[in-house]
Amino acid sequence: MIETLQLPVLGITLSVFVVLVIAAFAGGAFGAALGALPAFCFTGFMVIAGEAAAFAGAELAGSITGSVAFGPVFGPHVSFAGGAAAAAYAARESEMGAGFDYHNAKAITFALGTEPSHLVVGGLFGVVGMLITQFSAALALPWDPIAVSVTLGALLHRVVLGYSIVGPIAGDGILDMSPFERGEKREAGTVAGDADKAGEERFAVEPWLPHQYEWSGVALIGLVGGALGGYIWLQTGSYFLGFGISAASLTFLNLGVEKIPVTHHITLPGSTAGAAVVASDPAASGLVVVVVATVFGIYGALLGEVWQRVFYAHGDTHWDPPAAAITIATFTVALLYIVGVFPGSAWVPALGV
Repeated sequence: MIETLQLPVLGITLSVFVVLVIAAFAGGAFGAALGALPAFCFTGFMVIAGEAAAFAGAELAGSITGSVAFGPVFGPHVSFAGGAAAAAYAARESEMGAGFDYHNAKAITFALGTEPSHLVVGGLFGVVGMLITQFSAALALPWDPIAVSVTLGALLHRVVLGYSIVGPIAGDGILDMSPFERGEKREAGTVAGDADKAGEERFAVEPWLPHQYEWSGVALIGLVGGALGGYIWLQTGSYFLGFGISAASLTFLNLGVEKIPVTHHITLPGSTAGAAVVASDPAASGLVVVVVATVFGIYGALLGEVWQRVFYAHGDTHWDPPAAAITIATFTVALLYIVGVFPGSAWVPALGV
């Protein structure tokens, strides 16, 4: 009976749903064990493997990208989101010990190992991430279903674990990074939702990437990454290969190489918009593709920067700026298709239009 019973909203059988729940719990726990960022680096490696296999015509290529890289094993909505939530929980319980310069709940490079409570939290948030993604995809909501799941999952772990949604604002407004530049500190443990111990000091403002927050540099890396994302799509027909390269490059950031830029929220909007503007026809004008990809690369970069200044820099946990930027950028692509500006929406769902 369970093998054939359908879940109409999701369009899958109950048996498949149960398998997804079990796999997502395991994937979220695995993300917690490895650490959120190391798990995401593996997402990049698997995307590269899957897209390279697809380009070569391998039979199982779609399963590598769709079921492993973007599925319950290394899908960011499962493994990364589970790892980030587990870090927030471990820091809340003073069990992190990452020695991170910021609040330890933001230490997404830190592997949490095999502590059962950390694995359970990671697993539960992995299941939540899978559910949000499945519902978003089944309803053809007009954005990247994985990115929106990572974004909403981070909001949920802040609320559930008692963290402030934004945090105390320092300086001359929510977008002001100058307190960090001046090295200003604030006493921790004095604000509702602040999980640090009273009496400790922390930076008054904590930029997501100390080497990547000035507007000019952010815009320029957006131009570079967007152009490359569009070019990669032109040459390979892959929407996701640029994203995979960007994600895999974060291995070096995780290993401590300084000033490695984060670009997956740049290359993916670039390749997606570049493909959408020519209705995913690689034979169309390459110049149009690269120009539009460049514009959307800059757009994705600036969206990520605005998000980090509002929801990361003042808060305690990792609320992923790239996931939010990809959500908004892909929504923009879908909207431009829905209103008739773009002839296609590439891979982005568009409410069945």
